[in-house]
Amino acid sequence: MEKKNFASILDCAMLEPETTLKQLEEICLNAVKYGYAAVAVMPYRVKQAAKLLEGSGIRVCAAIGFPFGMTSSAAKAFEASQAVNDGALDVDMVINVGAIKDNNFDDVYNDIKGVVDATKSKAKNVVVKVILETCLLSDEEKIKACETALKAGADFVKTSTGFNKDGATVHDIELMKKTVGDRIGVKAAGRVRTYEDAVAFTQAGSTRLGCSARSALEIVNSAMVD
Repeated sequence: MEKKNFASILDCAMLEPETTLKQLEEICLNAVKYGYAAVAVMPYRVKQAAKLLEGSGIRVCAAIGFPFGMTSSAAKAFEASQAVNDGALDVDMVINVGAIKDNNFDDVYNDIKGVVDATKSKAKNVVVKVILETCLLSDEEKIKACETALKAGADFVKTSTGFNKDGATVHDIELMKKTVGDRIGVKAAGRVRTYEDAVAFTQAGSTRLGCSARSALEIVNSAMVD
């Protein structure tokens, strides 16, 4: 069976605080070479990534409220708005897990809606992805979080930051896909390390994959091997 090239649905992430400009340059070169969907960076690096990727068609993805999601809704909206000003077209925001645990889904909705409104008022082609941090939630909470993200106007629900105790699982992707259907996308992240992972998560319903620079190369290079 012919292998699938997953490059076009890969968000290649460089989110570690020790990331250097030289490392970012290397990632952006590979993104253009292989045709990744996006390069995901912290807000400080957005303007630099946008310059490096200018004219390539590769999107810059900004991580907002990262990695814990416990900044105020106003802070997230401002951070997201500034990231779009700096050149981001994808915005991956971390949900307020504490509010979910309180069963306060009004605050969860307002948190997401604030980022959606702040970014889409600037550029209609901005894509907002909501990171659920599924390893911290029950299945019922995951379903409610997906429904809230959908209601608030998000474009994707995403499993994980990759900075907590676990990442994507096939079970979570299947549950999220069942909840949102084809109305919005589903992104697996935090445990997408190999070509086999990419196959498993896309078969479960993931339409975008988030992974490290090293894993991205492993996935695309594996697709080239018969």
